[in-house]
Amino acid sequence: MQLHISPSMRSITISSSNEFIDLMKIKVAARHISYRTLFHTILILAFLLPFVFILTAVVTLEGVNKCSSFDCFGRRLGPRLLGRIDDSERLVRDFYKILNEVSTQEIPDGLKLPDSFSQLVSDMKNNHYDAKTFALVLRAMVEKFERDIRESKFAELMNKHFAASSIPKGIHCLSLRLTDEYSSNAHARRQLPSPELLPVLSDNAYHHFVLATDNILAASVVVSSAVQSSSKPEKIVFHVITDKKTYAGMHSWFALNSVAPAIVEVKSVHQFDWLTRENVPVLEAVENHNSIRDYYHGNHIAGANLSETTPRTFASKLQSRSPKYISLLNHLRIYLPELFPNLDKVVFLDDDIVIQKDLSPLWDIDLNGKVNGAVETCRGEDVWVMSKRLRNYFNFSHPLIAKHLDPEECAWAYGMNIFDLRTWRKTNIRETYHSWLKENLKSNLTMWKLGTLPPALIAFKGHVQPIDSSWHMLGLGYQSKTNLENAKKAAVIHYNGQSKPWLEIGFEHLRPFWTKYVNYSNDFIKNCHILE
Repeated sequence: MQLHISPSMRSITISSSNEFIDLMKIKVAARHISYRTLFHTILILAFLLPFVFILTAVVTLEGVNKCSSFDCFGRRLGPRLLGRIDDSERLVRDFYKILNEVSTQEIPDGLKLPDSFSQLVSDMKNNHYDAKTFALVLRAMVEKFERDIRESKFAELMNKHFAASSIPKGIHCLSLRLTDEYSSNAHARRQLPSPELLPVLSDNAYHHFVLATDNILAASVVVSSAVQSSSKPEKIVFHVITDKKTYAGMHSWFALNSVAPAIVEVKSVHQFDWLTRENVPVLEAVENHNSIRDYYHGNHIAGANLSETTPRTFASKLQSRSPKYISLLNHLRIYLPELFPNLDKVVFLDDDIVIQKDLSPLWDIDLNGKVNGAVETCRGEDVWVMSKRLRNYFNFSHPLIAKHLDPEECAWAYGMNIFDLRTWRKTNIRETYHSWLKENLKSNLTMWKLGTLPPALIAFKGHVQPIDSSWHMLGLGYQSKTNLENAKKAAVIHYNGQSKPWLEIGFEHLRPFWTKYVNYSNDFIKNCHILE
């Protein structure tokens, strides 16, 4: 690039060796120019020349475009301003049009699909795909991957259901070893509690807890956590109820592992005179009804239209088919007034909870003449866990449900409930529970499908006193995003859901709240390889 100033100072010429830049002349008027004007002109040119140089270089490098310098500049810096469309935008627009076209086309039978993106690129190169063929193959690949992911998700849910329904090897080992100990060790068979403490079992001056379970390890955690968290452990009485096959092992554990000064009673359901088939006919029907047993133990995939079912809905159906829902132990809480005729008030606990604070203040809560003190589950910070209303548990397309229940009514939680047994005995809660169970059996389980809570929601209607949610935090068995700080502050944390802390499918970051109360130094725990 060269700058020529004529001797007369009447013209200034800018020229370039590049063939794409025309000569640029600046003619100066014939009139006399002052040195000040000339100085300002040269100063302006000094700023202008670098810009022209850069523009010239860009056009030189892209000379194949055959566009003027200002046109190329406009194309790069302001395509919309100068009315030009970028080639990349045109490409996207054309490809979007092709995708719309193939979205409604049938995918040819036998179309061979690449297994990966790199193979797709290789096939494009080797087979010279046009844009439409590429879009069709891409769509078929995406749909195939979506089907594969969906099938894998359902398979994962089935495997998780089987894992949640099974008994871990370590816990089974623990039960067998303790049962054997019961038969060979007199100390394991000692009376619980000792004879001089038997009157305490019906003394209302004590705080009575009821726990119904066939899981010895889980029971040990519930009792240990309650005793260690109590400010007055000497006031605690635990009534542990189990089934006939687990009784010997459960008795051995608490006989060999004292929680004094707290008191523990272990009983089997067959040791309660009141629990006869005449008094619980519905449970006999549930256990013996063939279609009901098939529902809980049969093929959960058969008859399910997985193509129209979401994984979340399928997971909910699987959870509702847990075999525990036809267990007598799971229905036992509805018979508390008859099982403990001399007690006025008890706290009922599930076996998948951990107690972190002193629960003695529960006995001072005014239930306002109601039977059941429970945490409501329709309001709270965790919208996933604390958003349960009756519509979440019942089929409101059933005429009986629609007639008697309000879908927006707040639900409440089982798992940590304080029951006023004196008030309960004046109601027809048990009879209501039985009658609705019968109706659901008659309807082939079309009114509800999720265990024992739905009939309890009906039976206790009008008899529930809400208590502060800090007493009972739920969801640790199905909510991996549980707020750890809130869990630390809760009086009781509840691993309701499939991911129990004693299972391998339990959430690792939530398990320490539970394992804290497992006695890993115990010989039975160590010999059964129940590891931290």
